[in-house]
Amino acid sequence: MAQIKYPKASPYSSIVQEVGLTKIEVVYSRPAVRGRKIFGELVPHGRIWRVGANASTKITISDTITVSGNQLPAGTYALYAFPEEKEWEIAFHTNISHWGDGRTKYNPNEDVFRLKVVPEKTIHFQENFLITFDNISHDTADMIWLWANTKVTIPVIVDTKRMMEAEIEKQLQVNPTAQTYYEAARYYVEQGAKHKLALQYLNKAIALGGDTYYFHRVKSLAEAALGYHETAIVSAEKSLQLANKEGKDEFVRLNQKNIDVWTRKLKTRN
Repeated sequence: MAQIKYPKASPYSSIVQEVGLTKIEVVYSRPAVRGRKIFGELVPHGRIWRVGANASTKITISDTITVSGNQLPAGTYALYAFPEEKEWEIAFHTNISHWGDGRTKYNPNEDVFRLKVVPEKTIHFQENFLITFDNISHDTADMIWLWANTKVTIPVIVDTKRMMEAEIEKQLQVNPTAQTYYEAARYYVEQGAKHKLALQYLNKAIALGGDTYYFHRVKSLAEAALGYHETAIVSAEKSLQLANKEGKDEFVRLNQKNIDVWTRKLKTRN
């Protein structure tokens, strides 16, 4: 029989966030406050909450992450919360088949782990429940839950260094192009690590691929990090000239700024 399709009071939503090389996806529903008191009434203290509405909230991760010291392997999990006035427990749960909060079927033995968080009171009022990510780096992010004037922050750590080291080793074995050497070097420079190795890779990139403003730009940064300011200035000047030919004004300005800084350092040293 035909049924009327109508808008949901708590509409479906999803967020996909990349953290380093790891993809995190959260699928949930977004109930509204609609003038009600939320935590302590609509969502009672001390009782399981599905972290939204309708079906249980699901989080899917493409690689192992660490959450407050707990390892969470790649896969899909249900998120549950046990809110109290001053402290919450958050459960990452293996059984994703429950509808809603699974109150009568929820089994704590199916938790991967639980963690404790302290909710914050916010000045900003959030009408519809919101899950988002902030403070994102190559290695970390905060998963943030916002509703009414309550904020919960769950720090996430990903082992991007391990994945990048494996990816670099693999690509340099099977596909050692100029771009491969450049991308490996750029990663190390951005991480502030292995500058001597990065410089070797950049020299190979230039030997294989020729002069480009971005090869010489990263080469100058690696040289400066090693304290080689004279050669860093030469590389930055080369990058500036190449960038200027291609109309890359931003890189002209960035290189000129670094040349000025490194020139002052040389004068101070001498």
